[in-house]
Amino acid sequence: MELTTIAPTIDDSGIHAPTYDQILTWLKSKYRGIYGDDAYLENDSLDGQWLGVLALQFSQVNGVCIQTYNSFNPKTAGTDALARNVKINGIKKTLATYSTVDITVDGTPGTVITSGIVGDDNNNRWLLPATVIIPSSGLITVTARAEKAGAIFAAAGSIKNILKPTRGWLAVLNMNTSSIGQDVESNSQLRRRQALSVSISAISQTEAMRGAILALDNVSRCKIFENTTSTVDGNGLAAKSVCVVVSGGDAQEIAKIMHAKKSMGCAWHGNTNVTVMNIYNEPVVVSIYRPDIKNISFHVQIVTNESYSADTADAIAQNLADYVNTLDIGGNVLQNKLYGPANLYGAEASRTYEVLRITTRVDGVDMEGDYSLPFGCVAFCDPSEIAIEVTSG
Repeated sequence: MELTTIAPTIDDSGIHAPTYDQILTWLKSKYRGIYGDDAYLENDSLDGQWLGVLALQFSQVNGVCIQTYNSFNPKTAGTDALARNVKINGIKKTLATYSTVDITVDGTPGTVITSGIVGDDNNNRWLLPATVIIPSSGLITVTARAEKAGAIFAAAGSIKNILKPTRGWLAVLNMNTSSIGQDVESNSQLRRRQALSVSISAISQTEAMRGAILALDNVSRCKIFENTTSTVDGNGLAAKSVCVVVSGGDAQEIAKIMHAKKSMGCAWHGNTNVTVMNIYNEPVVVSIYRPDIKNISFHVQIVTNESYSADTADAIAQNLADYVNTLDIGGNVLQNKLYGPANLYGAEASRTYEVLRITTRVDGVDMEGDYSLPFGCVAFCDPSEIAIEVTSG
């Protein structure tokens, strides 16, 4: 179809603009319309080169117009524009986060703990909220944050050391594993969270609850399971109960949302009890399900050629770890999906080796074929735990 303009056009399917070659052809046709069909405009002519310069500038301007148009859509916006767009939904791009863990504080009622610090068996330090007041029950569940950013793992029952003693504070213990901290949120992750955040005002209370929880700071994953039957279901949920599985985030803030959006007549199914106050200032117990962590690693066997570099093994391990660490709650580690990151998604370095076999290891045990995470579990992969077996071709 003959061009009628070299400017971008917008229709129901989006924005469109001609290519550099189309623009150059259009300029040459207009030039010959003025100076005659015998005008010589090839690349070795002065006029031809000048039209090429103009065509390049018009093409670059059109490219900016397309980027500007796309920047208003969260699905196509770049990093900075996307971060601005999602503010409309009341969310923001998540920076590198700290690992968190729900801990139970035991002590004398009325005791005030200021800037408490506890430690785990691996000598990692965990910081309590600025002020913790032990209620009349003598027990309170609060969310502690790792002192260092990044992926800090604490197994259930490993945090039991009080590093900053306070009179009346008797003991501390984490009943569940920690929620692993995340790197800076990627554009794809932010787009997914933005799409879910529009469910906050949804008619379905379940969708609204999940959307509101995902909008909280440091929440990386959330899934809600319902058992509407009168018997225990396959996941172990009691009859007429709701299970809210949340990785990361402050337990008190999560519990407040769950209480506010809970349907009548259903019970909670969880492994972490949090007490919140209702509008009548009465204590209400909300049960959150904190996911268990499955440590995933791999044994990768590759055959290399003479161009292979030892740094490539680090890139393979990092790609596989990134893939695992973005899996959802109860996700699947699929063999056919592993070969993409193991081959560096077709990057130049992937031509220096061939992947022969990838064996998945779960908590140190080799698994054959695909692996499905159990109910209420999330995967964590440390790239340093991935073994790359290299055979020279």
